[in-house]
Amino acid sequence: MTDIDKSAPEQGKDNSESRRDFLYYATAGAGAVATGAAVWPLIDSMNPSADVLSLSTVRVDLSGMERGQRITVNWQGKPVFVWRRAQEAIDIARATPLDALVDQTDSAKENPNHPQTEPALDQNRTADEAGEWLIVIGICTHLGCVPVGQGSGDALGEFGGWFCPCHGSHYDTSGRIRKGPAPRNLDIPRYTLADDLMLTIGA
Repeated sequence: MTDIDKSAPEQGKDNSESRRDFLYYATAGAGAVATGAAVWPLIDSMNPSADVLSLSTVRVDLSGMERGQRITVNWQGKPVFVWRRAQEAIDIARATPLDALVDQTDSAKENPNHPQTEPALDQNRTADEAGEWLIVIGICTHLGCVPVGQGSGDALGEFGGWFCPCHGSHYDTSGRIRKGPAPRNLDIPRYTLADDLMLTIGA
């Protein structure tokens, strides 16, 4: 009788499976590369553009400001109120007890210069220990209007800080809400103020 070589079909089967596996992995790899090539431009388009990145930090020289002067700086499309306060404004802010405030705390989100929630005391809201420099985001925390008080002829409201003409919120000389519908104090941006009075907002 003739011996039948049973190994030949098995070898053919192994070769067929190997070829199929190779084609499967090659196709899957090519599909992954093609998908990545198609999706990457979409993902990359979501990154901020160079002009937006350049606005993420703003540097301002404050050395020319006089006591009592207020200026407005544009940062990320928001007005930032910078006030070199006179001693009278500092004294009024620091004499205000916490229980007289509508919003008695500032969270780390509302004041990112502190790592945790702090009492809304004036000394926790100013750039320097003496309290001469106050830097706040000039957007009312009620519905996003811009309060008045930065201009020399502007109404300051009942507490000497800012007044929102949209719905009547009054902020004091520390930017804290004292009267009206605003639920919380004016937010404070992340910033650094160097000894040479170079202010960097967003740092």
